[in-house]
Amino acid sequence: MTAIQLSGLSKTYRSGFWMRPFEAVKGIDLTVQQGEAFGFVGPNGAGKTSTIKILAGLQAPTTGDAFINGVSCREPRSRQQLGFLPERPYFYTHLTANEVLRFYGSLFGMNGAVLTDRIQALLQRVDMTKFADIPLGKYSKGMLQRVGLCQTLLHDPEVILLDEPMSGLDPVGRALVRDIILEERQAGRTVFFCSHVLSDVESICDHVAILIQGEIRKQGTMSELLDGGSNDKVCIFQYDVGNVEQHLDLTTVSPETKVTQRLDGLWEIVVPNSEWPLFLQRNLEWIHIVEVHTQRQSLEDLLVGEVHRDQVSTESMGVLV
Repeated sequence: MTAIQLSGLSKTYRSGFWMRPFEAVKGIDLTVQQGEAFGFVGPNGAGKTSTIKILAGLQAPTTGDAFINGVSCREPRSRQQLGFLPERPYFYTHLTANEVLRFYGSLFGMNGAVLTDRIQALLQRVDMTKFADIPLGKYSKGMLQRVGLCQTLLHDPEVILLDEPMSGLDPVGRALVRDIILEERQAGRTVFFCSHVLSDVESICDHVAILIQGEIRKQGTMSELLDGGSNDKVCIFQYDVGNVEQHLDLTTVSPETKVTQRLDGLWEIVVPNSEWPLFLQRNLEWIHIVEVHTQRQSLEDLLVGEVHRDQVSTESMGVLV
């Protein structure tokens, strides 16, 4: 079942004295299946937040449409089973976490013991129980982010939108949010989120889409996107005889390749896959190999490469013009 669908979605803003148009989202198509954790990544200004705001019903698309569980986001009922955490959640700072969550619960028709139990369970889940009766004005940014996550999950939504959910969190908080996303996916919920912490996206998501200048440049499963990269070998070895760079034969690898020593005393080198047999033949007598693994392209490598290609293409167009 399709949980989120974008069909020819575009968003144009007008700004400045002359109200010149700026197309932030350019006719994108996207499908997210129920129960998926879907990563929506790209550089600043790519159009990610504009897309999420359209899905949340905070903005209307200029053309095209977006759907939650088959219902157009132009219709209020599309938000009945939607949970949304903005990048910078705002709450009345004189209220406590308990009071804020009770207020939001009432908006969803929740009350009594059911609401109380749900609030307590969520605060415990994000490790905020001991701060539940402290005014939010005394919270750190990371603590407010945790309360925002509780508000997002309060009514047990089927579809969850998270805009930079790791923002302001320390490593413990990031791990906690990562675990919650995985738990929600395991329970059959759909999680659609933006994040600049690409290592988290890589470890969490089933599918990912890369958005650059309002256009989806790549999308697919993590394996489809990353397995086509480098197949170079990372060789970790032990070496105890004199200067490693003097004895090691590096004529088979690129001039930029360096042998580095790790904190544990072992050495590491990356060797092109095509040169691996010859490297072994020339160096096996000097080194004791501890580990060899294939170097996989990271999501960060892929995104940076796409941004670089886009910049080069833009500069070329400027020259042509």
